[in-house]
Amino acid sequence: MSTNLLTPASITLASSAYLERLAQELDVPPSRYEEARRRFKSVGEWLCREESTLKDLEPDVYVQGSFKLGIPIRPVNEDEHYDVDLVCELKAATKAMSQQRLKELLGHEMKLYAKAHGMKQVGESRRCWTLDYADGAQFHLDALPAIPDAEGQRRVLASRGLTNTWSDTAIAITDNEHPRYREVSDAWPHSNPRGYTEWFRSRMRTVFEARRNAMALEARASVEDIPSYRVKTPLQQGIQVLKRHRDLMFADDPTDKPISVILTTLSALAYQSEPTVAQALQGILARMDSFIQYDAQGFPVILNPTDPAENFADRWRQYPKRREAFFTWLHRARADLKELTSQWEPKVLMETAERFSGRRTAVLASVPATQGKRTLLSLVPRAAALLSAPHRQAPTWPAVRMGHVRIDKATWQSNGFSRPMRFYSDSQPLRKNLDLKFEAHTDIPAPYDVYWQVVNSGLEATQARSLRGGFNKGTVGVGSLVYRDATAYTGTHTLECFIVKNGLLVARSGVFVVNIA
Repeated sequence: MSTNLLTPASITLASSAYLERLAQELDVPPSRYEEARRRFKSVGEWLCREESTLKDLEPDVYVQGSFKLGIPIRPVNEDEHYDVDLVCELKAATKAMSQQRLKELLGHEMKLYAKAHGMKQVGESRRCWTLDYADGAQFHLDALPAIPDAEGQRRVLASRGLTNTWSDTAIAITDNEHPRYREVSDAWPHSNPRGYTEWFRSRMRTVFEARRNAMALEARASVEDIPSYRVKTPLQQGIQVLKRHRDLMFADDPTDKPISVILTTLSALAYQSEPTVAQALQGILARMDSFIQYDAQGFPVILNPTDPAENFADRWRQYPKRREAFFTWLHRARADLKELTSQWEPKVLMETAERFSGRRTAVLASVPATQGKRTLLSLVPRAAALLSAPHRQAPTWPAVRMGHVRIDKATWQSNGFSRPMRFYSDSQPLRKNLDLKFEAHTDIPAPYDVYWQVVNSGLEATQARSLRGGFNKGTVGVGSLVYRDATAYTGTHTLECFIVKNGLLVARSGVFVVNIA
């Protein structure tokens, strides 16, 4: 076990406030999260379009990595780009094809997408296809081909006498350096980004929900209407600070610098719901190495929490300099934090903080922010008008949150005959006269009642006296909760699902935005 090198008393009020501002300066602006969201939705819609060669394989596109976990950091300079990691999971594909074939199928569509959007030529890496936006957006999009592999993952774990609660979301991925990459084989590399995200969120759930509730109260909004990327916990902010400290320390040695998944995993394991960035950093740095295990040969083991067969530190055996680099960084980070948290004079704070952020960010953080009151418009600008619309009725049931409900899937059909096509919240406008189907899932145990609220906007809906805004009781069947509607009026409209049990509002989904042209 490691020795706690820092005590709570060593944190000055000035340094604690400074670290809060420093973390805010390192974070990616909300506009970048929105831009990343638009980019990945655009790719998903492309893969699901009627002409797509992949549409029958049921593409499911979602974000993984730092943007999904809420821990990306701003580039050091204006010339650097944001890397957004996507998974392109083909739900209907199987291991009846080779890894190479799967990657080629996705590559074909990625090349068509790039050409249609006037982008640079698609790049290929070991596992992914890379879209490089040339419109000044400073985005690289890495698209990882994948297929579902929950059963395969369970078999692998069972063969080693292991089990895991996160296996249901496991995927098989491509890797052109895998020995059986070109063969039809059951032996594929695997991953579980959705499982890892859920595990990571579980490590900060109490603090996250408390902060989200406070933001909703301040903005006079529903908790579900606050985008998750707007909520930052000390765990997320602490990881962002540590990532930048590492980047600066290893600017001339990128090969040996500790990889982000190790920093993230050990930080999440070490986090104990500390309420401030300074306290979180103090606790994380003091405890993180106590979560490194060692095998019978004395080699370090950092297990993937969602896959106990994967050791994130496996390369340390082959490259011992990387192990040394991690512990050198940890020692330096502890010493730098101890020095920073003992300061109170602004100039010295700024100079000391340069080791964690670089000079530019340290200077920006030295100026106390003049933060106004949060408003619904500032938190959810796209849906703010509808969320505050006078015809949007407020729920009359007493709210006692007991679980979650989520609108997982939305599809449209033309005249009921075409193949259902998937679309996403606040995505490209749909044309009129389409049939819509929404599917939601909840963890609330039956029995319960489900209600759906549609809120329309625009001149056409107003003239037709169809702004709606009330609650429609739905049917509770086996499996998902389903709501059907149609595109009738031009404008931006919302749908929300409510779960009522014993007269109490126990879960709500937050709004799903539908744009109609």
